[in-house]
Amino acid sequence: MSADDVREAANLLDGVITRTPVVESRALSQLAGARVVLKCENLQRAGSFKVRGAYTRLSRLTSEERERGVVAASAGNHAQGVALAAGMLGIDALVFMPVDAPLPKLSATRGYGAEVRQVGSSVDEALSAARVEAARSGRILIHPFDHADIVAGQGTIALEILEQVPDVGTILVPLGGGGLVAGIAAVLADAAPHVRVVGVQAAQAAAYPGSLDAGRPTAVGLSPTMADGIAIGTPGQVPFGIVAERGVEVRTVSEDLLSRGLLLVLERGKLMVEPAGAAGVAGLLAAAPGEFAGPIVPVLSGGNIDPLVLLRVVQHGLVAAGRYLQLRVRVQDRPGALAALVDTIAAAGANIVQVEHSRTDVSLSVSEVLVNLQVETKSAEHRTSVVERLRQDGFAVDVT
Repeated sequence: MSADDVREAANLLDGVITRTPVVESRALSQLAGARVVLKCENLQRAGSFKVRGAYTRLSRLTSEERERGVVAASAGNHAQGVALAAGMLGIDALVFMPVDAPLPKLSATRGYGAEVRQVGSSVDEALSAARVEAARSGRILIHPFDHADIVAGQGTIALEILEQVPDVGTILVPLGGGGLVAGIAAVLADAAPHVRVVGVQAAQAAAYPGSLDAGRPTAVGLSPTMADGIAIGTPGQVPFGIVAERGVEVRTVSEDLLSRGLLLVLERGKLMVEPAGAAGVAGLLAAAPGEFAGPIVPVLSGGNIDPLVLLRVVQHGLVAAGRYLQLRVRVQDRPGALAALVDTIAAAGANIVQVEHSRTDVSLSVSEVLVNLQVETKSAEHRTSVVERLRQDGFAVDVT
C-alpha cells in the first residue's frame, strides 16, 4: 500500500467525513519537552476515526454486493462507523457486538440504522459470529481492520496531519488490530519517511509485541482493560504486514497511564476521549522528556465513552495521579477521636470528601471503630505526606 492509495481514499471521503482539528497542548508540551499537538478524531462523525475506513470499504462495493447487505463486528466504534456509512450509501447493515458493549455505543449504532446482535465477551468472539453470518446469509463482511480499503481510509488521517502540522516529528497512535497505525505508516513511508510512528497498545491486550517477535499474527489472551476499543486478540494480516515491513515501533501502557492520559486530556485539553482514544497520550506520559522528536502528535482516536465508565476512569486517573486517597483508619471509640483524625488530615492540607464509620468489622476490638475516608490530595508527593502525617500522629492507617 502506498500514499497514492490513501489519497484515492481521501478523494472518496471528501465532503463525507470531518476534517478534524488539531489542538496544541501546553500541559503535554511541558511534560514532553517538545511541542505536542493533539489530532482530535474524537470529534469525527460517529465519534471516532472508524468511519473513514468503513465508508471507503462500503463505497467500493459493487451494486450486487450492496444488495446483499453487510455484516460487521465491533466493540462500538467500527459498529458506529459501519452503521453511519451504510445509512449514507443505502446499504442494509447487521452488526455483532460483545454482550458487555457500552450502552451508548449500542444505542448509537442502532440510531444510525443498523441491526445489532450481541454475542460473546470480546471483539474476536463477535467477529467469529459475523463470519458465520456472512457465510450463511451472503452478506459482505466488513472487517474492522483487516482489509486494504479499511487501512487506506484510516490512513487519510496522516494526510491531514502532514498538512496541519507540516514539521511533525513523531505520531503516537492507539493500536488494536492495526488498521489505523498501518494506514498512517503507509502514508509516511512515502510522503515523510523521517517521521517516527509509534503504536501504543494497552498492556493487558497487547497482541503486536509477540506477533512481531514471531514474524506473523499471533493470538494472545486478553485481560480486562478499560481500553475496550483496542482490545484485539490477534492482529490483522493486512495491517500486520505493513507494520512489520515499515518497522513501526510498538509500546504498551498500563491501565494507570491510560486513565491518567484520559484525565489530563479532559481536564487540561477540555476534550472528551475514551480510554482507547487516550492511548497515544498514555504513551507520551510513559516516555522520558525529550525521548520523542517534536512536534509530537498523539491521535485521539475516539471519544465514545459510557458516562458510568467515565466516572470510574476519572476516579482511577485521580488515584493514579496522586490526587485521590482512600484510607481505612482505626481509632478509639471515644469522644474527640474522630475530631483528632479530621484535624490531622486538615493540618496536612488534604480535603475529606466522604467519611464512613464501621463498628462491625471482625478485626476490631470492642473499643475501636473503623473509619473509611475518601480524601482529595494535590499530588503523589502530597498523598504520601498525608499518610506519613497520620502515622506520625499515632493513627493505624491502611491505604486502599
